Order: sequence, then structure tokens, then C-alpha cells
Amino acid sequence: MERNTDIRLIWDAAQTIRKNVGRVIIGKDEVIELLVVALLCEGHVLFEDVPGIGKTTIAKALSRSLGCSFQRIQFTPDLLPSDITGITFYNQKKGEFEFRPGPLLSQIVLADEINRATPRTQSALLEAMEERQISVERSTIPLPRPFMVIATQNPVELEGTFPLPEAQLDRFLMRLRLNYPNKNEERQILQRFKEQQPLQQLTPVVDAEQLMKLQQAVRKIHVNTNIENYIVDLIHGTRDHSEVELGVSPRGTLALYRASQAMAAIQARDYVIPDDVKRLAPHVLSHRMIATNQSRLHGHDMEQVIVDILQSTAVPVEQ
Repeated sequence: MERNTDIRLIWDAAQTIRKNVGRVIIGKDEVIELLVVALLCEGHVLFEDVPGIGKTTIAKALSRSLGCSFQRIQFTPDLLPSDITGITFYNQKKGEFEFRPGPLLSQIVLADEINRATPRTQSALLEAMEERQISVERSTIPLPRPFMVIATQNPVELEGTFPLPEAQLDRFLMRLRLNYPNKNEERQILQRFKEQQPLQQLTPVVDAEQLMKLQQAVRKIHVNTNIENYIVDLIHGTRDHSEVELGVSPRGTLALYRASQAMAAIQARDYVIPDDVKRLAPHVLSHRMIATNQSRLHGHDMEQVIVDILQSTAVPVEQ
């Protein structure tokens, strides 16, 4: 496909998916847009928010819009790696071993309250997210494509949880928050949900094969040298900041680069501009940073640190 044709197809698909998900999720257009960005650059998303805010609903709405298989995993301390990857068992009737797949062998996986699982189970999910495969017994099984993990954790209730290690947080392309709806949005939710469940009425608007072609097309979006240097400057700004103990890794550099390509594409552009990078940086970078003890003591937020870095970093000017 030619570049202009690619852009048109990506833009059309993104608009259709956003509109479809928006039939269920009210007043969260920016979150839906960022979710589509993550989808187009094959990234995973961590929702950090209180219960009942719509995290499961938005994941289901996305999977229904794509016609993809969907599984929800409720993480608990007694959940074993085999509970999510699957098990090999002996079938006496057939006289042979068979593999019973677990919920991870789905295209869209909602990992609910991921920080309630033990590190051993978390590591099984980590392998799936990074390697796009799972290990069962002595064999390796590739995961279906496309594959996306949407994980959630409650930032308030921390008792009995296992905080995600930095290595696993780094696997998430973005960390997002839905936040509470305002009064007008909450009234709309009442009207829309009081008599029916709109989620059940959603039908696929993009199939898995189309999505994979769009994901490949996004990688062709042009990023000029000035934008690349701008991304690198932002990343190094996180490593040199006085409130940051550990800055963003090179994986974060690539994540911001890929996400910026997807953001440009859904804005119907075949090239990245600084505003794409600036919009995405707080969502893509903040969870990859570790604050200093003094910064934690003063309750400083890493998203605000990213905003400070954006304000102090020179923005490339269009030639």
C-alpha cells in the first residue's frame, strides 16, 4: 500500500474503533484515543485506578470492537502460573498428553488487580508480554496475534499486594487513569445503562488481520532526525533530574518513538511532530521512573516531573 493509503486506512480504523468504544464508555475520549495508540503500536496498558470506574468495560469494549478473543484474569495470591498459561494433562481415552490452554492464550487479556498475584505468577505474565510466548513444561507456545494485555491495579488498597517490580512496569507501554466522571457524564451513564447493557450490542468494526496490517503500517510513519533527538533529550532529562533516582531505560525511548508514530497516524499525518511526543510523554514515561526518597517524602508525582522536563527541553522547530 502507498503511504497516503496507509494513513487513510489507519485514520479510518482508529476513528471507527474510538466511536464504537465510545458507545459504551462516556466522557473518556482521551483515554480511548491513548488505548487505540497502544493497540496500533502493539503495546500493553496499565490502568491504575479505583474499582468500579470502568476498566473491565473498556477492555471488553475494545475486544468486541476488534472481534478478538477476550479473557479476564482475576489475580489473587493463590493464583499459579499454570492457572494463566495452561496445563499439560494425560488423556486416558486417547492415551496421550494434551495441552489445555489458559486464559493467556487470548488476543486481549484483562489482568485484573495484577499486584495481588505473587512474583512467580507475575513473571509468567511478564514473559507473555515481552516475548509473545509462554513456557509450559519444556515447550514454548507462541501467543495469538494480535496480543494485548490490559492490566489494572488499585493504587489505594495496598494491603496483601505484591508491588510490580520495575522490570515489569517497564513492559507496559502506558500507564493510564480513567478517573471519576463528572456530574453530567454520570447522568449520561445512568441513562445509557439503566435499561440495557450497550456492551452486548457492540459488533466488530476491524478484524484481527486488518489490525496486524495497520500495526505494520504504523511503523512506516516518518520521524525526522530533529524529533528523534528531541525524544533522546527528554529521556536523558529523566536520568539527570534531581528528583529521579532511576531514569527511563532505552526500552522507554523506543516506546515513546513507537507511540508517537501511532499518534501521528491517527491524526491523519504520515510524519511525527513535537506535539505528538509531548502529549504522550507523561503516559509513556512516568511509570518507568523511580523517585528519590526525598521526592517521595514530599509527595512529588513523576508525571509532574515529566511536565517539568518537557518545559525545560528545547522543542525542535520545523525546518
